[in-house]
Amino acid sequence: MERQKLIDAVRALGAQKAAIVPVSQVTFAREFRALCEQNACGRYGRSWMCPPHVGEIGALIARAQSYRWMLVYQTISRLEDSFDIEGMLEAGRRMNELCCRVRERLALPGALYLGAGGCRVCEVCAYPEPCRAPERACASLEAYGVSVSQLAELSGMRYINGENTVTYFGAVLFSRSDRAPGEGAV
Repeated sequence: MERQKLIDAVRALGAQKAAIVPVSQVTFAREFRALCEQNACGRYGRSWMCPPHVGEIGALIARAQSYRWMLVYQTISRLEDSFDIEGMLEAGRRMNELCCRVRERLALPGALYLGAGGCRVCEVCAYPEPCRAPERACASLEAYGVSVSQLAELSGMRYINGENTVTYFGAVLFSRSDRAPGEGAV
Protein backbone atom coordinates (compact mmCIF):
# COMPACT_ATOMS: atom_id res chain seq x y z
CA MET A 1 0.00 0.00 0.00
CA GLU A 2 1.38 3.42 -0.91
CA ARG A 3 2.28 6.06 1.67
CA GLN A 4 -0.69 8.37 0.98
CA LYS A 5 -3.13 5.46 0.90
CA LEU A 6 -1.96 4.36 4.36
CA ILE A 7 -2.35 7.88 5.71
CA ASP A 8 -5.76 8.30 4.08
CA ALA A 9 -6.95 4.92 5.40
CA VAL A 10 -6.04 5.79 9.00
CA ARG A 11 -7.65 9.21 8.74
CA ALA A 12 -10.81 7.69 7.26
CA LEU A 13 -10.97 5.40 10.29
CA GLY A 14 -11.00 8.36 12.70
CA ALA A 15 -7.48 9.71 13.24
CA GLN A 16 -7.27 13.50 13.03
CA LYS A 17 -3.72 13.42 11.69
CA ALA A 18 -1.34 10.81 10.32
CA ALA A 19 2.17 10.71 8.89
CA ILE A 20 4.85 8.19 7.96
CA VAL A 21 8.31 8.61 9.43
CA PRO A 22 11.49 6.53 9.24
CA VAL A 23 11.93 4.43 12.37
CA SER A 24 15.64 5.30 12.28
CA GLN A 25 14.71 8.87 13.29
CA VAL A 26 12.47 7.89 16.21
CA THR A 27 13.90 8.33 19.72
CA PHE A 28 13.80 5.16 21.83
CA ALA A 29 15.03 5.11 25.41
CA ARG A 30 14.82 2.71 28.31
CA GLU A 31 13.89 5.67 30.53
CA PHE A 32 10.46 5.99 28.93
CA ARG A 33 9.58 2.62 30.45
CA ALA A 34 9.79 4.45 33.80
CA LEU A 35 6.52 6.16 32.87
CA CYS A 36 4.89 2.75 32.86
CA GLU A 37 6.57 1.74 36.10
CA GLN A 38 4.99 4.75 37.85
CA ASN A 39 1.71 2.89 37.28
CA ALA A 40 -0.38 6.01 36.72
CA CYS A 41 -2.86 3.95 34.68
CA GLY A 42 -3.03 1.07 37.17
CA ARG A 43 -2.10 -1.57 34.58
CA TYR A 44 1.56 -2.14 35.50
CA GLY A 45 1.97 -5.83 36.30
CA ARG A 46 -1.72 -6.48 35.58
CA SER A 47 -1.80 -6.77 31.80
CA TRP A 48 -0.02 -8.93 29.24
CA MET A 49 0.60 -5.88 27.07
CA CYS A 50 2.04 -3.70 29.84
CA PRO A 51 5.37 -3.93 31.62
CA PRO A 52 6.83 -6.06 32.91
CA HIS A 53 4.87 -8.82 31.08
CA VAL A 54 5.05 -7.25 27.60
CA GLY A 55 8.78 -7.98 27.52
CA GLU A 56 12.23 -6.72 28.39
CA ILE A 57 12.70 -3.13 27.22
CA GLY A 58 15.94 -3.77 25.31
CA ALA A 59 14.33 -6.57 23.31
CA LEU A 60 11.24 -4.45 22.58
CA ILE A 61 13.34 -1.51 21.39
CA ALA A 62 15.39 -3.84 19.17
CA ARG A 63 12.18 -5.30 17.72
CA ALA A 64 10.77 -1.85 16.97
CA GLN A 65 14.06 -0.68 15.43
CA SER A 66 14.03 -3.68 13.09
CA TYR A 67 11.25 -1.98 11.12
CA ARG A 68 11.92 0.70 8.52
CA TRP A 69 8.74 2.82 8.65
CA MET A 70 6.30 4.03 11.27
CA LEU A 71 2.80 5.21 10.44
CA VAL A 72 1.98 7.62 13.28
CA TYR A 73 -1.55 8.80 13.96
CA GLN A 74 -3.27 10.86 16.59
CA THR A 75 -6.64 11.63 18.06
CA ILE A 76 -7.51 14.89 19.78
CA SER A 77 -10.52 14.94 22.08
CA ARG A 78 -12.21 17.82 23.85
CA LEU A 79 -12.65 17.72 27.59
CA GLU A 80 -15.06 19.63 29.83
CA ASP A 81 -12.08 20.88 31.83
CA SER A 82 -8.58 19.78 32.79
CA PHE A 83 -10.01 17.56 35.56
CA ASP A 84 -12.37 15.63 33.25
CA ILE A 85 -11.03 12.15 34.04
CA GLU A 86 -14.14 10.48 32.58
CA GLY A 87 -13.58 12.38 29.33
CA MET A 88 -9.95 11.29 29.24
CA LEU A 89 -10.91 7.66 29.82
CA GLU A 90 -13.58 7.84 27.12
CA ALA A 91 -11.07 9.38 24.69
CA GLY A 92 -8.66 6.56 25.55
CA ARG A 93 -11.37 3.98 24.89
CA ARG A 94 -12.11 5.53 21.49
CA MET A 95 -8.38 5.56 20.68
CA ASN A 96 -8.15 1.87 21.53
CA GLU A 97 -11.10 1.16 19.24
CA LEU A 98 -9.32 3.12 16.52
CA CYS A 99 -6.16 1.05 17.05
CA CYS A 100 -8.21 -2.12 16.57
CA ARG A 101 -9.85 -0.77 13.40
CA VAL A 102 -6.43 0.26 12.03
CA ARG A 103 -5.12 -3.27 12.58
CA GLU A 104 -8.17 -4.84 10.93
CA ARG A 105 -8.26 -2.43 7.97
CA LEU A 106 -4.54 -2.27 7.17
CA ALA A 107 -3.69 -5.91 7.95
CA LEU A 108 -0.04 -5.33 7.02
CA PRO A 109 1.87 -8.64 7.18
CA GLY A 110 4.36 -8.70 10.06
CA ALA A 111 3.50 -5.18 11.22
CA LEU A 112 3.78 -4.08 14.85
CA TYR A 113 0.74 -2.17 16.10
CA LEU A 114 1.23 0.11 19.11
CA GLY A 115 -1.34 2.22 20.91
CA ALA A 116 -1.70 4.65 23.76
CA GLY A 117 -1.62 3.80 27.44
CA GLY A 118 -1.78 0.04 27.26
CA CYS A 119 -4.15 -2.53 25.86
CA ARG A 120 -7.87 -2.05 26.40
CA VAL A 121 -9.15 -4.74 24.03
CA CYS A 122 -10.69 -6.59 26.97
CA GLU A 123 -12.50 -4.74 29.72
CA VAL A 124 -10.32 -6.60 32.23
CA CYS A 125 -7.10 -8.32 31.18
CA ALA A 126 -7.07 -12.08 31.67
CA TYR A 127 -3.64 -11.89 33.32
CA PRO A 128 -2.34 -14.19 34.79
CA GLU A 129 -4.46 -16.50 32.63
CA PRO A 130 -3.58 -16.61 28.89
CA CYS A 131 -4.52 -13.58 26.79
CA ARG A 132 -8.04 -13.95 25.36
CA ALA A 133 -7.30 -11.92 22.21
CA PRO A 134 -3.58 -12.15 21.32
CA GLU A 135 -4.32 -11.30 17.68
CA ARG A 136 -5.85 -7.97 18.77
CA ALA A 137 -3.81 -7.16 21.90
CA CYS A 138 -1.91 -3.88 21.64
CA ALA A 139 1.03 -2.64 23.68
CA SER A 140 1.72 1.06 24.13
CA LEU A 141 4.35 3.22 22.49
CA GLU A 142 5.79 3.93 25.95
CA ALA A 143 6.12 0.22 26.74
CA TYR A 144 8.42 0.03 23.69
CA GLY A 145 10.47 3.00 24.91
CA VAL A 146 9.21 5.51 22.34
CA SER A 147 9.53 9.21 23.14
CA VAL A 148 6.00 10.20 22.17
CA SER A 149 6.66 13.95 22.44
CA GLN A 150 9.62 13.61 20.03
CA LEU A 151 7.52 11.35 17.78
CA ALA A 152 4.85 14.05 17.60
CA GLU A 153 7.42 16.63 16.53
CA LEU A 154 9.05 14.26 14.03
CA SER A 155 5.68 13.53 12.42
CA GLY A 156 4.63 17.18 12.24
CA MET A 157 1.99 16.88 14.95
CA ARG A 158 1.48 18.65 18.24
CA TYR A 159 1.91 16.73 21.48
CA ILE A 160 -0.30 19.20 23.35
CA ASN A 161 -3.28 20.55 21.42
CA GLY A 162 -4.64 23.27 23.65
CA GLU A 163 -6.53 23.73 26.84
CA ASN A 164 -9.19 21.14 27.70
CA THR A 165 -8.01 18.56 25.19
CA VAL A 166 -6.37 15.16 25.44
CA THR A 167 -4.20 13.82 22.63
CA TYR A 168 -3.41 10.16 22.05
CA PHE A 169 -0.96 8.60 19.61
CA GLY A 170 -0.86 5.23 17.91
CA ALA A 171 1.57 3.75 15.42
CA VAL A 172 2.05 0.94 12.95
CA LEU A 173 5.64 -0.16 12.36
CA PHE A 174 6.10 -1.96 9.07
CA SER A 175 8.45 -3.00 6.27
CA ARG A 176 11.74 -4.58 7.00
CA SER A 177 12.90 -3.91 3.44
CA ASP A 178 14.87 -0.97 2.06
CA ARG A 179 12.01 0.10 -0.20
CA ALA A 180 10.05 3.19 0.76
CA PRO A 181 6.25 3.05 0.77
CA GLY A 182 5.08 3.40 -2.79
CA GLU A 183 8.18 1.64 -4.19
CA GLY A 184 6.63 -1.80 -4.34
CA ALA A 185 5.36 -4.06 -1.63
CA VAL A 186 5.61 -2.96 1.98
